[in-house]
Amino acid sequence: MVLALGIVLLMVFIPEGEAKDALTAKNEPMYASQLFGTEVMTIDIIADETAWQNMIDNAMSEEYISADIVINNKKISNVGIRPKGNNSLQQVSSSDSDRYSFKIKFDEYVDGQTCYGLDMLVLNNMIGDATCMKEYTAFDMMKSLGIETPYYNYADISLNGEKWGLYFAMEAYNDSYEQRVSSDESGVLYNVKISNGMGGNDNGVMDFGSFSGEFEKSFVQRENNDTENSESRSSGRGGKGGFGGGGMGAGSTGGALLYTDDNSSSYSAIFSNAVGNDSTEEDYQRVIAAIKALNEGENIEEFFDVDEILRYLAVHTVVVNLDSYSSEMAQNYYIYEYGGKLKILPWDYNYAWGAFQGGNASDTVNFPIDTPVSGVEMSERPLISKLFENEEYLEKYHGYLKQLMDNYFADGKFSAKLDEINKSIGSYVKSDPTAFYSYDEYTKAIEAFKIVANLRMTSINGQLDGTVPSTTEEQKANPDKLVDSSSVNLSDLGSGMGGGKGGDVRDFGNFGGFDRNNRQDNSFEAPRLPNGAMPEMNSEAPQMPNGAMPEMNGEVPQMPNGEMPQMNGGFSQMNGNFPAENEFAKTENSDGSGRNQPAENNEMKQQKTEKETAAAAENLIVTGVSSAVLVVAIIGVSFVKNKF
Repeated sequence: MVLALGIVLLMVFIPEGEAKDALTAKNEPMYASQLFGTEVMTIDIIADETAWQNMIDNAMSEEYISADIVINNKKISNVGIRPKGNNSLQQVSSSDSDRYSFKIKFDEYVDGQTCYGLDMLVLNNMIGDATCMKEYTAFDMMKSLGIETPYYNYADISLNGEKWGLYFAMEAYNDSYEQRVSSDESGVLYNVKISNGMGGNDNGVMDFGSFSGEFEKSFVQRENNDTENSESRSSGRGGKGGFGGGGMGAGSTGGALLYTDDNSSSYSAIFSNAVGNDSTEEDYQRVIAAIKALNEGENIEEFFDVDEILRYLAVHTVVVNLDSYSSEMAQNYYIYEYGGKLKILPWDYNYAWGAFQGGNASDTVNFPIDTPVSGVEMSERPLISKLFENEEYLEKYHGYLKQLMDNYFADGKFSAKLDEINKSIGSYVKSDPTAFYSYDEYTKAIEAFKIVANLRMTSINGQLDGTVPSTTEEQKANPDKLVDSSSVNLSDLGSGMGGGKGGDVRDFGNFGGFDRNNRQDNSFEAPRLPNGAMPEMNSEAPQMPNGAMPEMNGEVPQMPNGEMPQMNGGFSQMNGNFPAENEFAKTENSDGSGRNQPAENNEMKQQKTEKETAAAAENLIVTGVSSAVLVVAIIGVSFVKNKF
């Protein structure tokens, strides 16, 4: 009776709109408004200079140091801060930049310490994103569709009073997040990532040396698979059981959500990365039961929050984020299991809008809404295929796509959103001393972003009404029906190699060579064309101007006259002829086998014995094979560079 009277009085004395907000508003934690409000966050890191430099010099070890933080004028002493990331960490470590992404753990050294209730803050360096807006708009779209996202904002960071740079700041998926969304911590968070499935070490950092000859199957192609984003509740990382991974890629170790068996060790991409160390086998079995139901296509709603997942997939498809579940990587998302039901939580969108895998503008603009995967079959991604097999679910998904187009893109809304963000951060970007892109590149990127987004809207609306093909197969069969995107250059939005002040391409070094921290041999670098560009690959050896081969740190084995052997469709087979010195020809041995030997002339007959001739030919063969092996190495490293 009292409650009813109170509600009536509220409705009478408070204006209608405010009354509705008061009745429906969530009980937000204090850090929602104090840190993630409308103003750019300010953070001054006060750290011992020697300790800070040691942390930077040994960033790959991801070790915390103690520092004081002044955040929005609130000082918090003795917090933990460390570099974070995976590929992004390696990219910066291999470059001349110290602009790492960071993690601030407020209770690392003081039990129970928070910042307005927040236990952990993630600071992303926005590498590969010239717009500085990809992650912000992706999470903003998620929020507009009612998806539970982490809080997000921008942060202007300084170090001991000196300006450091503008970062994208996020609430970590950790204890405070669980408390906020569930009012307790009885759920379990899993950070689905490829690291352990590909030889990750104890810090969740990928061991590139473990790839061996299999990297072409599932190579980490671009940056910021920032997959180690959350922290254990105690000093240990990874869930109980400490899976060591195994197999190539998260897809083979559970990240694809393909059901294999009931053994939790078969899903190490998920369970090795439980946020906290108190998860149990019982917890794992609930997730496995959900995966099994998904693959069987039965009782899916009993195990998954299907409606929210459909909304998540709508945004995920619109922004074409392929460093994710949608590609062969099968990573960069979180599973939140609460009360026996699984939610899929979004993460890592700085390589959205086609920046991952080096797609062209048309691939991004026309990315198919009904087969939104890349490099894999739909059947290999049951979270998408099994939901889309259900006509009711597919119709809902289409409805959410239409809702996004109407409410977030149509009538210049997306362009206006970018302008609004630019008003907030533009001055910070302009004065950012460590930015990966110049201010001119940033402003150019924003305009390109508007064009790409509007073309994407046109394509999606066309796919929804049937005028544009909505599947990969149909698009291949009817390329003339695709939206023309020839007016845009997708790389203007940013790329895996970052950028540089003044427009120069920044060299992020040799992936696989952790020379700064003795993680892996870095004795040779990929060839680079003038101005730092990478050679285009078409299954052939990279060519420099006039057909010359790129220079290496060491010397390239040379054939006579300095020429390189010609390849014949492969890396191990020569075309049967060595380049000529005087004249070389293919001769036949007595057993009929072909052998590359120099054709005899009078001078050679007089000066060389038959034994010497054979030895010379063998030396040439060795030299040729060495050259072929070197070409393989060049192409391999160039492929890796191109992917990143």
